Amino acid sequence: MGKFTGKTAIISGGSRDIGRAVCIKLASEGANVVINYHSNAEQAAETLKAIEKTGGKAIIAQADVTKPEEVDALVAEAVNAFGDQIHMLVNVAGGMVERRPLEAMDYDFFEYVMRLNMTSTFLLTKAVVPHMPKGSAIVNFASQAGRDGGGPGASAYGTSKGAVMTFTRAMAKELGPKGIRVNSLCPGMIATTFHDIFTKDEVRQNVANATPLRRQGIVHEPADAAAYLLSDEASFITGANVDINGGMYFS
Repeated sequence: MGKFTGKTAIISGGSRDIGRAVCIKLASEGANVVINYHSNAEQAAETLKAIEKTGGKAIIAQADVTKPEEVDALVAEAVNAFGDQIHMLVNVAGGMVERRPLEAMDYDFFEYVMRLNMTSTFLLTKAVVPHMPKGSAIVNFASQAGRDGGGPGASAYGTSKGAVMTFTRAMAKELGPKGIRVNSLCPGMIATTFHDIFTKDEVRQNVANATPLRRQGIVHEPADAAAYLLSDEASFITGANVDINGGMYFS
C-alpha cells in the first residue's frame, strides 16, 4: 500500500523529463495516474510503459492544455477511467519556446508564452477543482525564473512563471476553506530537455560550478518534492513557492 493508493492524479506535460518523473513517482506510491501529453505520443507511451513495469496504473490523455475544450475533455477522460474524484493535480506543462529579447518579441509571442505557462495552469485548476474532495492538493511548476526574471531573452517565460507563483498563493487562499492545498515548485537548473534546447553546455557547467552543491538537479528531485507536497505529510503547507535549485538562489 502506497501513500496515494486509491487516489487519482492528473499530470499535465507528463510525457517526458520532470513530468514523466512525477508520473512514475506518484504511480509507484499507488496513485491512478493520468499522463497528459500534447504532441509526442511515443514519449507518453514510454512513460506509461515505465509505470506499468512497476505495477502502477495509468492512462494516456492527449490534450492541448491551453484550450478550454481540450482541458474539459482531459478531465472527462480521467473521470471515466478512475471515477469522479480527482485528488491531485500537477501542472508541469509549459515552456520558454525560445529566447527573445524585448526588441525581437511581438504581441503574439508574448501571449503564447503566457498561455503556455499561466493560462494552462488556470484552465486545469478550474476544471479539476470541482472534482476535488477535501484533502486534495495541487502542485504547480513555476521556476527560479519567476523569482529572478530569468536569463537572457527569458522575460516572457520568467513573467509567466511569476504569474504562476502569484496564482498559487491566490488559490491557496481561495481553496483552503474547501480543504484543498496549493503549492508550487521553483526549479533551478535541472538536467532536462529544456536546458538541452535553451542553455549552452558551457553556461550549464558555469551554473553548476556556481551552485553550492556544485551540480545540476536530477528530474527525480523535483518529482520527489512534488510528491511530498501532495501528500498528507505536508498537510499544513499551502501557498508556498518552494525553491529547488541546489542553493543557487535564496528566496
